[in-house]
Amino acid sequence: MTSTNPTAPLRVAIVIGSTRDGRLAPTVGTWFADHARTHAPGTHFDVIDLTDLSLPDNHPDWGHTPTSEQAELAARVDAADAYVIVTPEYNHSFPAHLKHFIDLHRAEWQAKPVGFVSYGGVGGGLRAVEQLRLVFAELHAVTVRDGVSFHRVTADQFGADGTDGTAHEPQGAGEAAKVLLDQLDWWAHALRTARAERPYS
Repeated sequence: MTSTNPTAPLRVAIVIGSTRDGRLAPTVGTWFADHARTHAPGTHFDVIDLTDLSLPDNHPDWGHTPTSEQAELAARVDAADAYVIVTPEYNHSFPAHLKHFIDLHRAEWQAKPVGFVSYGGVGGGLRAVEQLRLVFAELHAVTVRDGVSFHRVTADQFGADGTDGTAHEPQGAGEAAKVLLDQLDWWAHALRTARAERPYS
C-alpha cells in the first residue's frame, strides 16, 4: 500500500510505455531516470518496463482473483506516490499496451500525480500526452502541467558526443526534466498529506 507517512521518502514509478521492436523508450526512460536520481536523491524510483511484464491478453473482471504476478504488479503501482509515463506517439495517440496496463489498475492511481516524458516526430509525442491526460482524469489522478518532449528524436542524441565520451542530450531537456520533477514532488507531497488526513473515495 502507498505510504501516507509525510516524512517517508517519496516513491515514484517510471513507466516505460512502449513495447514496439526497435523502440527508443528504454533510452529515453534511462535518460530521465538518471536525471531524476541526480535531482532527487532521496526519492525511490521504480522503473516499470512493459516489456518485462506478462499482462493478461483479456481484461479481467474487477472481481476476479488476481494471479500472484498480477498482484505483485498492482502492489508496485499502488506503492508509488507519483508516476512518470514515458510514451511515444503512434498515429496521433499512445501505445495500446500502455492503455491496457493503465486499465488493469484503478484505485491504485487515485489522488496521485502523473507526469509525462514523450517523444516522436515533429509533434514530440504531445498528442499522445494530451490523450493520456483525459485517461488519467477519469482515473481520478492529477496530471502535472509541465513535461519533457523530444521532437524528431533519434538514439544518437543520447549517445557519446565523439569528443570526450560524455553523453549529450537535446537542448533544454535537462531543465525541462527538473521542472517536471519539482512539480511532481510538490503534488506528491501535497496529495500524500491529503490522503492521510482525509482518505480519498
